[in-house]
Amino acid sequence: MKSPKLSMLLAAAIALTATGCGSDDSGSKAAETSPSAAGADAPVTISVGCQPPKSNPLERTAWDEDVAAFQKLHPNITIDSKDAFPCINPDTFQAKLAGGTMEDVFYVYYTDVKKIIAAGQAADISPYVGGVTRLGDLRPDVMSIFKEGDKIYGLPRNNYSMGLVYNRKLFTQAGLDPAAPPRTWAEVREAAKKISGLGAGYVGFGEYSAGNTGGWHFAASLYGRGGEMVTPDGKTAAFNSPEGKAVLENLKTMRWTDDSMGAKQLLQWEDLMRMMGGGKLGMMIGAPDVVQTVNNDFKGKFEDYGVTALPEARASLNGGDGYMINPKATPEKIKAAMLWLEFHELTPGQGQFNYARSKQQGRPVGLPIPDLYGDAAPGKEITELRKANATVPVENFTPFVEGSATIQNKLEPPKSQELYAILDVPMSAVLTRQDADIDKLLADAEAKANKVLAKSS
Repeated sequence: MKSPKLSMLLAAAIALTATGCGSDDSGSKAAETSPSAAGADAPVTISVGCQPPKSNPLERTAWDEDVAAFQKLHPNITIDSKDAFPCINPDTFQAKLAGGTMEDVFYVYYTDVKKIIAAGQAADISPYVGGVTRLGDLRPDVMSIFKEGDKIYGLPRNNYSMGLVYNRKLFTQAGLDPAAPPRTWAEVREAAKKISGLGAGYVGFGEYSAGNTGGWHFAASLYGRGGEMVTPDGKTAAFNSPEGKAVLENLKTMRWTDDSMGAKQLLQWEDLMRMMGGGKLGMMIGAPDVVQTVNNDFKGKFEDYGVTALPEARASLNGGDGYMINPKATPEKIKAAMLWLEFHELTPGQGQFNYARSKQQGRPVGLPIPDLYGDAAPGKEITELRKANATVPVENFTPFVEGSATIQNKLEPPKSQELYAILDVPMSAVLTRQDADIDKLLADAEAKANKVLAKSS
């Protein structure tokens, strides 16, 4: 998941660094061999969403270059790029479909995919993906997002999971080894106390508790401990559990017993980013792209930060985006879409993975996202390309890559934003009231969540 604001910002950031791919048998080889092998039997034009806006000139230039290169390889296909931002707007989605203005190849968040499939608002592309060269190498947990039974309804563009972002510079100042970040929550507590002990204004561990971000991070911590947000059928809350209680008890202890979380609470997305960028925050839960945001927008420096796996994680909240195809698209358009998505999103060394170009443009290279292939051969190839063209210290993310390799990724729950808003309450309570009753807070949240889930079932 992401909080509403963070969803938009991350989608923007990712839109600047990622794109998609797909192909039929002749098309996938054509992209790598003969430009004369057209990807469509007759001239066809496909509209494609999420072109970077003009306000992001480097990313826009890269996109336009890729469109030109693709059309040279496939002269019968024309890409009609659409740069509406945000790339998907739930308020206008239905109207665009009904009015016939939805792109042939439209952008989606992971959290919307199942609803779109259930509503019949995306084409079944199963007959057209056989030639997508690396389809079988994509992470099974990522591809499962776009599947319903044996049918496939889309292809991924980005995939990320949560970890522990930490300030390496503060670790050194506090006598901690930045190359050996915490692996357990007990180690997080000890590190946070040492960082808070550096002086006034230093916060060892920061956490959200407002604007739906508190509930979002509750879910991330809950998944890490092996808990569930909802029952398997999605109809009942499941977070009032020993794992859910442990999340809140840990935060309450760090806040009031350890005094390592600072007095200022009710923090939202931008607050922790600003604190991390200002060099006063030691640790926070987050995906690797947090470091990029802190560097780009909050005056941080890449070399000062590291990311490791979520402590003791049994699973990790993940998120991302991809592309689906308009159900009204003709077979010719779908074939062309597969070729474009493979070219732009899924091929090491080109499209979103053209790291040589990104380096030449001065864009950051080296963050371990997107993670579409895991340890499969294309994933290893992409990792080597990142290292070869790195402009940020890749070794700062090694603990995350190594520690997350075997952690199961899990999607956000249904009605995620409503549940996150409900769970902001217990998160804020344990961080602002020393006498907060965790059992009552979880029971109250469970009752409210069950009403929300009942309405969606």
